[in-house]
Amino acid sequence: MNPLENRRFLLQRRPHGTPQRDDFHLETGAVPAAPQGGMVVRNHFISLDPAQRGWMDDAPSYMPPIALGDAVRATTVGRVHESRNPDFAVGDWVLGLNAIEDYSVVTPGGFTSKIDVSIVDSPSRYLSAVGAVGLTAYFGLTDAAAPRAGETLLVTGAAGAVGSMVGQIGKILGLRVIGIAGGAEKCRRLVQDYSFDMAIDYKDAHGAKPVDALSAEIAAAAPQGVDILFENVGGDVMDAVLMNLALHARVVLCGLISEYNAPEKIGIRNLWQVIVKQATIKGFLIAGYVPRFAEGGAAVAQWIGEGRLRVDEDIQHGLENAYDAFMRLFTGANTGKLVLAVE
Repeated sequence: MNPLENRRFLLQRRPHGTPQRDDFHLETGAVPAAPQGGMVVRNHFISLDPAQRGWMDDAPSYMPPIALGDAVRATTVGRVHESRNPDFAVGDWVLGLNAIEDYSVVTPGGFTSKIDVSIVDSPSRYLSAVGAVGLTAYFGLTDAAAPRAGETLLVTGAAGAVGSMVGQIGKILGLRVIGIAGGAEKCRRLVQDYSFDMAIDYKDAHGAKPVDALSAEIAAAAPQGVDILFENVGGDVMDAVLMNLALHARVVLCGLISEYNAPEKIGIRNLWQVIVKQATIKGFLIAGYVPRFAEGGAAVAQWIGEGRLRVDEDIQHGLENAYDAFMRLFTGANTGKLVLAVE
């Protein structure tokens, strides 16, 4: 990359179903100047998350859709390149909601905070373990799910960034943990690397297993039922788990990645099981826990320091490879937190 150029990964067309390469355009332009009271950040690491797919649609959500022609919104870690803000100096490491681009303009009042990179082995950790991923896993389980030791926790999308941390935190809290993932290797890692008690492969030689077959495997793994479902996938996988809820189960809806690229949403077909089992379904967004971030970050950092919590990152390289890196989320290629290193 020419240090005097700014590459930006633009949303050129709203995806219909699975995003296509032509939905995006990599634009090269001049490095922007800092506005009065603001700054310019040179991004080093960019978070790639399923939520970004939702922001590409022109539909109501918790954040406005990305405008056509704008760079794709993303959380980034970088260093201040130019500052006209007295609270930030050139060279400061910062975390902020910016975009998939080399340089981001941060206006006064923008969501940007200083970070201490001396306490982590890589600045990218602020996009995973001690960032939104770790906090989502922590509060999504400890608060939204209200776990009690001895209960059975089932995590879908368990080999992903959030799912793998939720399962490990569940073990720390004394839960019996079952993970659902796609492929023998991911299932092996859940048990051997992330300390899950059991792993269920939702795939077989023919592709995704039928709901009834998957439901039967879950029943065998959790004969007393699932007390807590931490849901990241939705669709058939969620329907299979709903058939195996315990009485008064809690379902935490953190994500529905199987639906993000579907032109027509399937929805939940076994919702009647929530009535039968007198269960509770709760939607979860980490944005509601901002006042408690310090609490969650301290707990996660302590567990990592004690060697009780393992956090893996899938780091892809080069802004020019943003599309291919992003698509790893939807092909099941990544394990752990997906991060794009800009260089």
